[in-house]
Amino acid sequence: MAVQQIKYIRLCGLKKDRKKILERLQFLGAVEVSDLHLQEDDIFKKSNLAASCSLFSQNVKEAKEALDILNREIPEKKPIFASLEGKRQATPKQYEAFCTRHDETVDRAKQIRMLSDEISQARADILKMEMQAESLKPWFSLDVPLDFTGTETVSAFIGAVPEEWTQESIYDFLARNAPQCGPTAAEIISAGPEQTCLFLLAEKEDCAEVESALAAAGFVRPSVQSDRPPKEQAGLLQKEISEKKEFIEQKQAEIRNFAAFRSDLQFLSDYDSMRYDKYGVIGRLVQTKRVFLLCGYVPAEKSAPLEEELTRDFDIAIEFSDPAEDNDVPVLLKNNGFAAPVEGVLESFSLPGKGEIDPSFIMAGFYYFLFGMMLGDAAYGIIMTLVCGILLHKYKNMAVTTHKTLRMFFFCGISTAFWGFMFGSFFGDAVSVIGSTFFHAAVTLPPIWFEPLNKPMKLLIFCFLVGIIHLFTGLGISFYQSWRAGKYKDAICDVVFWYMLVGGLIVLLLSTKMMVSMFDLTFIVPAPVGKTAGYIAAVGAVGIILTGGRSSRNPVKRILKGLYSLYNITGYLSDILSYSRLLALGLATSVIASVVNKMAAMAGGGIGGIVGAVIFIVVFLVGHIMNILINLLGAYVHTNRLQYVEFFGKFYSGGGRKFTPFSADSSTQYYQFREENKS
Repeated sequence: MAVQQIKYIRLCGLKKDRKKILERLQFLGAVEVSDLHLQEDDIFKKSNLAASCSLFSQNVKEAKEALDILNREIPEKKPIFASLEGKRQATPKQYEAFCTRHDETVDRAKQIRMLSDEISQARADILKMEMQAESLKPWFSLDVPLDFTGTETVSAFIGAVPEEWTQESIYDFLARNAPQCGPTAAEIISAGPEQTCLFLLAEKEDCAEVESALAAAGFVRPSVQSDRPPKEQAGLLQKEISEKKEFIEQKQAEIRNFAAFRSDLQFLSDYDSMRYDKYGVIGRLVQTKRVFLLCGYVPAEKSAPLEEELTRDFDIAIEFSDPAEDNDVPVLLKNNGFAAPVEGVLESFSLPGKGEIDPSFIMAGFYYFLFGMMLGDAAYGIIMTLVCGILLHKYKNMAVTTHKTLRMFFFCGISTAFWGFMFGSFFGDAVSVIGSTFFHAAVTLPPIWFEPLNKPMKLLIFCFLVGIIHLFTGLGISFYQSWRAGKYKDAICDVVFWYMLVGGLIVLLLSTKMMVSMFDLTFIVPAPVGKTAGYIAAVGAVGIILTGGRSSRNPVKRILKGLYSLYNITGYLSDILSYSRLLALGLATSVIASVVNKMAAMAGGGIGGIVGAVIFIVVFLVGHIMNILINLLGAYVHTNRLQYVEFFGKFYSGGGRKFTPFSADSSTQYYQFREENKS
């Protein structure tokens, strides 16, 4: 409902208490540390703790790598909705107690990584040996080692040439390319379309000439060289592969033995992540040999409890003050259970800037209203509400952002169910289709208000009305912000004149028969009222022309800028027309649902009986699941767009910086640390 007031905190403590004070602040998560006013001088210095931070970072990396390895070798069994369970709860006492197991846990993480490295190396060796064994297969009929080069009088050539050769073609090739050489003996070991493996003997004095001739033919020696015949060498490789596989199984078993320490590894990751953040804060503080100074921001409502908490256990001097005008003060929102769920939507756009209000509460009402109109099916809304409600009730410790998102869709589900009953849509026209298909009875779910498919123009007019109210609310907030800031001229010139122009034109149009006939309205504004509205609109237009360029001193430029400001009336027209998407998406949901029902009736109704009912249910469920997912996404996207573009465009600039406290929650992944209550 509001942007929380932020106080500037200055704290001076004894250096011997620095560690405990910072840990207390980290567990409390109430202070955003700032070094804006902490400058070094002859007395106060900053510490260089890069080496310590690097060590903590390395420990976190070791822990996460070890956890990844454990999860690969022995995955942790988790329920389907484990992501909603949130972090496990832990206390500062558990944090302190872990200090005794810290180094041991780091060693375990390193052992797991080393075992994994050994497994990776063994797998690489297996792959290499398998490739070697495969390359030896063409040489299995050779009974001499592949590295055999001959005797004292004979040179041996063992290798392969491209394409398929015969013994005769080898001799012909040597006769043409080595005519001076003596007799040779060639044997084809294996031959195929791609290569021919051969064993060739030549006299020692002809070695160079034969080798030159073979090189011209593309002769290459085997990639695997050994002092054993190929088949025997392949057998040895297979034996080594089996030994490597046994080695891998042994190392995997050793890794699985570390599964009992998974929680310790997770604690290590969070523990050193917190220490990394803590030392990062220490590096931003200024200190002497005996004292240190800390500055930052704290929510005003937490300043008194924080002072009481710290002064009770430590000798410190603490001071709270209002931040200076030029300070980059962070923004922290505070809303009730109805408005807080849409804070994430607001934050996705931007947090309130200086002087702007928190629009979450006003935005929430419109958000749920518009979302429900776009989805507009009672069954879909009931399903959303029940699913979100059950998850919220069952998982109490889920992350704050997840909780807010589910709560937002819970309210959106209520709105969707409301508009579904108002428009008579329950899985589209499922009630009447099921009644006529299986019970041969005319059963209907009458709308409380009207059925959009029968009266689309009526819904379109209502959508435009909603849009006008939405836009005028945005203008009203702009008026409030300007008036509160003492900018009375801006409030009148930028808001009141536009109220007069746009509001006057709307009333004027509603007094014309053409507009009444076009939209099939059941009423018409009396002519005198319409005429008065026209005068009001004219006054508003003149006011915009005269004041729209008031920042310029040149009267001609001022009028020209005013005329350009008046041109923004087309922007209001397009903004109002944008709300026709409420009609489009609402009809899309209803029409697709009706088509799904007809498809299910055609598929199952024609067969009849139990088989027909089963087919109907399958088509019905698949179709409606697809419909709710597609239109749920569409409703979410377009509701956000109406907030960001049309609504915020009238009063909201944003630009605020989120309050990011020095907190354990921002550092940890597995555990949530909370300071214990002290009586």
